[in-house]
Amino acid sequence: MRRAHSVSRVAAATIALVLAIPAIVLGHAVVFPKASAPGAYERYVLRVPNERNVPTTKVEMRFPSEVRVTSFSDVPGWQLEVVRDSASRIVGAIWTGSLPPERFMEFPFVAVNPKTGAEIHWPAYQTYANGEKVEWTGAEGSKSPASVTTLTAPAAPNGGSSSRTAFVMASVALAMSLVSLGLSIRKPSLAGAGAAR
Repeated sequence: MRRAHSVSRVAAATIALVLAIPAIVLGHAVVFPKASAPGAYERYVLRVPNERNVPTTKVEMRFPSEVRVTSFSDVPGWQLEVVRDSASRIVGAIWTGSLPPERFMEFPFVAVNPKTGAEIHWPAYQTYANGEKVEWTGAEGSKSPASVTTLTAPAAPNGGSSSRTAFVMASVALAMSLVSLGLSIRKPSLAGAGAAR
C-alpha cells in the first residue's frame, strides 16, 4: 500500500514537472527557429512574454556581427527603430509599444546566417513600465539566458540513390508495358491463324 502511494506521488511530481517545463521555456525571450543552415536567408521571430504585472513598453535586440539583417515585418501597435553603425549596417532594433501582463508578442525579421560557426547568440532586452529592465543575455540554463540558434548543415540529399531507384522502376514499368502491348497484338493474329485452319 505504501509502495503504491509512493509511486503515485512520484508519478504526480513527474507530471507536474513535465507540465512546468513549457511554462519555464515560454518565460524566456526566444528567437525561432532554434536551428538553421549556415549562409541561409532565414525568417526569424523574436518571441517576448510579459512576466510582470505591468506592461512591457520596450524590446531591444542587438544583432551579432556575423549576422546580416536585411528587413523587418511591421508589428501592429509597435514602433520600430532600426539601429545602424557608421557603415549603415543594421546592428540592432528597438520596438516600443505596450504589451499587457500575461501576453506575449512576436517581432519578425529576416537575416542572412554566417557561413561558418556553430551558434548564433541573440542578446535581447525587455523594459517594463515601472522602469525594470530584463537583460536576456545570460548563458544557457541561467535565469535570463540569451536565445541561441544552432547552425547545422542541411542533410545531404539522397539524390543519387533516389534517382537510380526511380530510373529502375521506370525501366521496369516500361518493359512491362511493352510486353503487355506485344501480347495484345499477338493474340488476334493467333486467333486468325486458328480460324484459317
